[in-house]
Amino acid sequence: MNVERFIASRILSGKKQGRFSQPIVRIAVGGIAVGMAVMILSLVIMHGFQGEIREKAVGFGSHIQVLSYNTNNSLEADPVQTRQSLQDSLKKYPHIRHVQRFGVKAGIIKAGDEFQGVVLKGVDKDFDWDFFKANLKAGEVFSVSDTGSTEKVLISRAIADKLQLEVGKKFRMYFIQENAQRARAFRVSGIYETGLEGFDDVYVLGDMRHVRSLNQWEEDQSAGFELLMDDYRYMDEVTEQIRNDLPAELNAVNVRESTPQLFSWLDVIDVNAFIIIGLMLFVGVINMISALIILILERTSMIGILKALGAEDLTVQKIFLWNAAVLIGRGMLIGNLAGFGIALLQQQTGLLQLDQESYYVSTVPIRFDWLWLLLLNALCIVVCMLALFFPTFIISRITPVRAIRFS
Repeated sequence: MNVERFIASRILSGKKQGRFSQPIVRIAVGGIAVGMAVMILSLVIMHGFQGEIREKAVGFGSHIQVLSYNTNNSLEADPVQTRQSLQDSLKKYPHIRHVQRFGVKAGIIKAGDEFQGVVLKGVDKDFDWDFFKANLKAGEVFSVSDTGSTEKVLISRAIADKLQLEVGKKFRMYFIQENAQRARAFRVSGIYETGLEGFDDVYVLGDMRHVRSLNQWEEDQSAGFELLMDDYRYMDEVTEQIRNDLPAELNAVNVRESTPQLFSWLDVIDVNAFIIIGLMLFVGVINMISALIILILERTSMIGILKALGAEDLTVQKIFLWNAAVLIGRGMLIGNLAGFGIALLQQQTGLLQLDQESYYVSTVPIRFDWLWLLLLNALCIVVCMLALFFPTFIISRITPVRAIRFS
């Protein structure tokens, strides 16, 4: 057995551990455990929030939109010739899993004596309903056929509550077109709720044919294409590729560019999480440094004897670094078990509730990114061990004669 490891194990054994150092060591291990648990929870909650909000924003507007270059986020978009050949070419870009046509038209819903300004988003038969099915609270999504338009629409819980609408109920929506008022009658097919303010209280999903008719577009015209991806991380790269390849009259805009305020808020969550991780690392390192210094001072006589027997400073330093490594390992193991346990409990039960109007989600979201979690554990080990190497230099200042004399 390695001599340094053997001596370190004897120092840490219950019977041989000093009365003064024992509670300090326990506090240090507890500090590492609490810090590790807090760091893990900070990461999984941060990724949970970002993932939930990002998916909701993408659900309303897709990862990337291909629009007329003159649109500039206007609801009165210039029409695009959405040819099948262009749609097929967009599908060939990496990480693009679905391409669909869409259209938008601003209008006003009148139900009884109540009014609500909304945006009618027209969808075609190729529309991906996965997001809205996952957030459907009542009724069902409607289907778009080839034979004719449907009066069915999907509205949000916010709109339904304000206008006292329910599944199956009819209402009228009014549109202004070339200084003339035009009306359409719709029937509620389903009610969704995402909790995303600025989206839930605005969007009504309906048949694309209504938008084409109101905007006086041809059958092969729409506001553009929506592109859904299988991996958000490549969105900026793919957006740039598409933008460079499109004709001069078309432009590609991703969800981060179209909703910069929302993603700026998500970036702030990143900063908060990293601040918490930094503080927890600092506290953990301070605890371990304190414990290691006390262990060294308490074992001064042992250090003197080892030096008198010919042990070099580096050999004695390794003994206490092994001590530190074992204590850090214990704390990290307990912290990982506690952090993952609390995270899994929240993920499965949704025990911790949130105000959806303030946070856009009803429960604290949890999402595990295993690469980040592995990097966090590695960072904790490296930072602690590097920081603990310096207190061991106290050993070089301990002389055998003085250490043994005062033992």
